[in-house]
Amino acid sequence: MWAENAVFYQIYPLGLCGAPRVNGDGPVVERLSVLEDWLPHLERLGANAIYFSPVFESDTHGYDTRDYRTIDRRLGSNASFKKLCDACHAKGIRVVVDGVFHHVGRNFPQFQDVRRRKWDSPYKDWFHIHFDGNSAYNDGFWYEGWEGHYELVKLNLRNPQVADYLLDCVRFWVREFGIDGLRLDVAYSLDMDFLRRLRNLARDLGPDFFLVGETLHGDYNRWVNQEMLHSCTNYECYKGLYSSLNDRNLFEIIHSLKRQFGPEYWTLYKGKHLLCFVDNHDVTRAASILKNKKHLPLIYALLFGMPGIPCLYYGSEWGEKAEKQRGSDDNLRPAFDAPQWTSLTDRIAAMALAHRRSAALCRGDFQDLVLTNLQTVFRRRTEAETVLVAVNADEHPYHARFHAGCAKAEDLLTGKTVSLADGYRMPPYHAAFLKCL
Repeated sequence: MWAENAVFYQIYPLGLCGAPRVNGDGPVVERLSVLEDWLPHLERLGANAIYFSPVFESDTHGYDTRDYRTIDRRLGSNASFKKLCDACHAKGIRVVVDGVFHHVGRNFPQFQDVRRRKWDSPYKDWFHIHFDGNSAYNDGFWYEGWEGHYELVKLNLRNPQVADYLLDCVRFWVREFGIDGLRLDVAYSLDMDFLRRLRNLARDLGPDFFLVGETLHGDYNRWVNQEMLHSCTNYECYKGLYSSLNDRNLFEIIHSLKRQFGPEYWTLYKGKHLLCFVDNHDVTRAASILKNKKHLPLIYALLFGMPGIPCLYYGSEWGEKAEKQRGSDDNLRPAFDAPQWTSLTDRIAAMALAHRRSAALCRGDFQDLVLTNLQTVFRRRTEAETVLVAVNADEHPYHARFHAGCAKAEDLLTGKTVSLADGYRMPPYHAAFLKCL
């Protein structure tokens, strides 16, 4: 599967393109060329897969869908999105879009039909409707929403008509735009049988059609298996990445990685490739959540060095700051005049290139060799390659002593050859990917 060797880049199109927050039913406004202008930046950064947050017609933020077959008029047309996808593919960049299948917006036509005709509507069983109550919108009936958000109307995925409709939309996206996969919004709340049908569809679409689900905590094997998803979001390690640095306690993230990918017989996700990240459109950016800004390059070293598929969030690669606010995520999803390039971007680009070129970093096993509160060395290994990931999060140098299995190594981030005969001496706030020679 191509995703196992990918570096993802997430864009929130409604934000980056500067679209109005509310869809006012006005004319189509072509803004997608903004995203096409960013593709050289992705190439330079080393990203070879792009995940677009919602792009289909919606009421506000994209997760309240009106029309699954039409690009949001605030972004452009189906033709302009097809042009963008073609431009991505021409540069070797795969395209994954948000599949928001748990709920729709209140302006979804089938729900509007229920509002008009109540129990006489042929779509009343598309949703979880209760006609013996009333909604906060005075609809004359009560319905289920997503986690108490009643602007997001829960779909009845047990209804074969609903499931058929959504799967037909996926087929349409593949025909119309040539997408390479789906990111399933709130996959942890989706009906399991629907996910099985979606996996069967993915098999029909081709061996490389990728399914990744949004999951939070729990056993990810519930969703990631041969019958459902290929991958899911690794929120457990997201939390560990920043809090282990903030709390000066690298034991947290390394123990999470050992639990997930270590050599022990009870390891949970050996052979699986989870989607890993340091921030995204729903959480505070890494540059804001880290207490020590010198740890910012190090959190990315952990991201690119650990097992999984690394995913970058637009703007964070140059150190953009933003904190999650109660009631609105708009500040997490801004427009930028153009991408920026800083020393941090340089380092991330080097890590992305090293990751993509290294079989060990993409698919190798995991074994920790050195672990203190502020230092770690862990090994990623395949039959053909061994890479040691070394991180010093302290302001002081540290001499790590361990059995490397080799006397010399190439630092994949600098190209320099280093000796490992007596361990490895790390300067302050240092990270290296050391390929055994």
